[in-house]
Amino acid sequence: MINLRPLAVSAATLLAIAIGTTTPSAAGDYSGDFMIKAGVSGVLPNSKFDGLSLNGTPFLAGDIAEVDDSWVPSLTLTYFVNKNIGVELFCCFAQHGVEGKGPVLGGADLGETTIFPPILSLQYHFDGIKGIKPYIGAGVQFIHFFDESSEIGGNLEIDSAFGFSLQGGVDVELGSGWYAGADVRYTWLDTEATFTNVPGLGRLETDFDLDPLIVSAHVGYRFNLFNREPAPYEALK
Repeated sequence: MINLRPLAVSAATLLAIAIGTTTPSAAGDYSGDFMIKAGVSGVLPNSKFDGLSLNGTPFLAGDIAEVDDSWVPSLTLTYFVNKNIGVELFCCFAQHGVEGKGPVLGGADLGETTIFPPILSLQYHFDGIKGIKPYIGAGVQFIHFFDESSEIGGNLEIDSAFGFSLQGGVDVELGSGWYAGADVRYTWLDTEATFTNVPGLGRLETDFDLDPLIVSAHVGYRFNLFNREPAPYEALK
């Protein structure tokens, strides 16, 4: 399996630098209290499996599998408490495969799953310079696994779990309320996978760290939902 993680991180970094050097197309700081962003995200697990048990008895030791990468459309919604503090909800759906590693399981397709991995973050947005607005954030990610399928027979179930997440990113004002940006998130999350009714084996269990790195590029629009100030579109009239 090709490891796209270094390429993805480099691409996100270069994108952030590129848009960071772009001059906004129109002046003005739109201080709306909501921002919605749509973009593309790479969900790049840094997975590590803790062996495998067979019917409750240790069977294989070490890191026996890995979870592959996925590139998906994504959406975020941010509410600004004030000009520096924001609360953001990130959402997407991604499909991942689980592939065996090592001398026994190496190269074997073990299973597939679809994940719903929303992240709720508290952010600090630094004061912008010429429309360039970096930010950092911390929060919690919940990953729900569904539509699991076993490639070795029987059934696969992966426990949903919570993890702690950190974030860094930048938004660049393009004018008239529009922004372009990029961000990087990393979550520490561990869970358990269980194969049941595997032909000739029975029940297989493994604990693993998923620890996804999520890199995103997006376009966003900031607006004032409650009309405390003139909304960005009013400036275009």
